[in-house]
Amino acid sequence: MARVDLTVMGAGIFGLGIAWAAARRGAKVRVIERDRIGAGSSGGLVGALSPHVPEGWNPKKAFQLDSLLMAEDWWHAVAQASGLSPGYGRVGRLQPLADAAAVALAQARGAGAAVLWQGRAAWDVIPAQGGAWEPATPSGYLVHDTLSARLHPQMALRALAAAIRALGGEVSEAQGLAPPPADSPILWATGAAGLLDLSRDQNRKIGDGVKGQALSLIFPAVTLPQLFVDGLHVIPHADGTVAIGSTSEYQWDDPTAVDTQLDGLHARAIAALPVLQDAPVAARWAGLRPRAKTRAPLLGPWPGRPGQFVANGGFKIGFGMAPKIAEVMADLILTGRDAIPDGFRL
Repeated sequence: MARVDLTVMGAGIFGLGIAWAAARRGAKVRVIERDRIGAGSSGGLVGALSPHVPEGWNPKKAFQLDSLLMAEDWWHAVAQASGLSPGYGRVGRLQPLADAAAVALAQARGAGAAVLWQGRAAWDVIPAQGGAWEPATPSGYLVHDTLSARLHPQMALRALAAAIRALGGEVSEAQGLAPPPADSPILWATGAAGLLDLSRDQNRKIGDGVKGQALSLIFPAVTLPQLFVDGLHVIPHADGTVAIGSTSEYQWDDPTAVDTQLDGLHARAIAALPVLQDAPVAARWAGLRPRAKTRAPLLGPWPGRPGQFVANGGFKIGFGMAPKIAEVMADLILTGRDAIPDGFRL
């Protein structure tokens, strides 16, 4: 590649997403991955694109809403350029409600969503129908939102990498720890390890990694909604699997090892949805997810390093935030236009 306008360090969802957004603007991009595409938390199994509750509205929730609303067209463009499916589907989500107080709160949130979600999605309280793909709900009612979507993380990363290459960009894997070339602006999107690097550089705690475990089952439910039951995500994917996740672990011996906590997730999923009882296990996953101390994505210039930028900290919401983060960071790096919310800045 003769000319490079942007070098991206890290081939997770933020790195590949921003490289794709820059390439669509005509930039020549180079992605350098020290291991393999999706080696960190972006290579997991869950892929839930779900909104925050429509109350206590703030810039973070507004940013996420914009990203979720633009996701369908954004991922469609990736699929067209790459010829590969990212497994995206706006399938909605069901959540059981425990009692009359939970029903009343959910109804109030529905009224908020009617205003805040701009009429482009709904948050409704509906009576349970007793179907096989429906969690038990003590109140007899469920929340059904039409904003939630899903994609398959590994399919999505493969599609992004192929789309970047289709536009003349470069995506290189297994590059080790060599320093990046200094012939272009550099974006660091290096996940949990990158948060530790930032912390050392800034001499303060910026964030760290939180271990998560997830599994997927072979069960065809491609067009059915995702479920959120007592903190557990159950996500039907386009490849005929159902992902179950995830744990949040702050102490561990091996960040990539699965253990009995994953067995617990599996058991909880079957208890919530007995139709999964005999579904074979397709895959198990464990890894570190980057969690910033602010609990928000960290975006913008790397303090004290001219020409270097950071996109990190997408703990649990990285794929949902990715389309808008990609466009905002491409604008900042290529044109200087800064639309980063204050709460996302380093």
